[in-house]
Amino acid sequence: MKFLDFAKVYIRSGSGGNGCISFRREKFIEYGGPDGGDGGRGGDVVVEAVDGLNTLIDFRYQQHFFAENGRPGQGSQRTGRSGDDIVLRVPVGTEVLDEDEETVIADLTEVGQRIVLAKGGNGGFGNLHFKTATNQAPRRANPGLAGIERTIWLRLKLIADVGLLGLPNAGKSTFLAATSNARPKIADYPFTTLVPNLGVVGVDGVEFVVADIPGLIEGAHEGRGLGDQFLGHVERCAVLLHLVDGTAEDVVADYTTIIHELEAYGGALADKPRVTVLNKADALLDEEIEEKRAALSQACGGTVMVMSGVSRAGVTEVLRSLRARIDAGRLRSKQAEGEEDASWQP
Repeated sequence: MKFLDFAKVYIRSGSGGNGCISFRREKFIEYGGPDGGDGGRGGDVVVEAVDGLNTLIDFRYQQHFFAENGRPGQGSQRTGRSGDDIVLRVPVGTEVLDEDEETVIADLTEVGQRIVLAKGGNGGFGNLHFKTATNQAPRRANPGLAGIERTIWLRLKLIADVGLLGLPNAGKSTFLAATSNARPKIADYPFTTLVPNLGVVGVDGVEFVVADIPGLIEGAHEGRGLGDQFLGHVERCAVLLHLVDGTAEDVVADYTTIIHELEAYGGALADKPRVTVLNKADALLDEEIEEKRAALSQACGGTVMVMSGVSRAGVTEVLRSLRARIDAGRLRSKQAEGEEDASWQP
């Protein structure tokens, strides 16, 4: 299945049915009076987050979604049937944007979450509705209200616990393949990874989700390379795993390139907790490892871990560090929610 994380969609809710002008005509009933029913209500356009989807590929082949119109009212005080709703089923983590591609209409982060994007038009009143003591034979009815027509954009941001960052060929896909059942394409040339990959990683009996995105290059925030298209997929991650290629000539320059792109991208991406790892240790001598590790530690101002995705040396320690930061982030979220509940006064 192809990966698609951005799609343009045209939607239109159903129009309401027209009201009916009708009079009761039966034998032996001299003054039947008005009996025109109201029109039915038009269907809504609803977006729903469902389980089992991880791409917007369905919206490449169908871009127009129209809800059903309401049926007109009929005589004998019969109300028209309401139109059926139409539901856009999207993956969890999908944002609904307005036509300007910036205004967020809805953010679907939980399975089963439903948002009405366009409400159907109300049905018109039949002439029975206008009957009064002074106007007992009204000959007027209202038309149904028109539906809402609009253009929206769907943008998918994968929901994962850990996001992998690094230059092309930093070993991100190798790490994902070594720690999960995911099978991303791995080769010795840049930009092997063209689309994000998700993998479920387990350590000490606990599982979490890791997202691998195409490698970043200098100027990615300006549209260079592929990574800028997919940085949004790591915005929701609790922790960022920054892999630095240990075989590079200048590991500090590689590290600062990624950090600069995160800061230039904006948002809270640069402020997320990060675990910095010197990768491909199996291809380095012990002296080189210590020298490059010390240089990276000075550049990032924190601890730098050493790992080899190929030989799996140090992988378990990295996974445990990621798990500890994920648990700490979840604990802070629960504490923040508790403080909000405590401060609320009925």
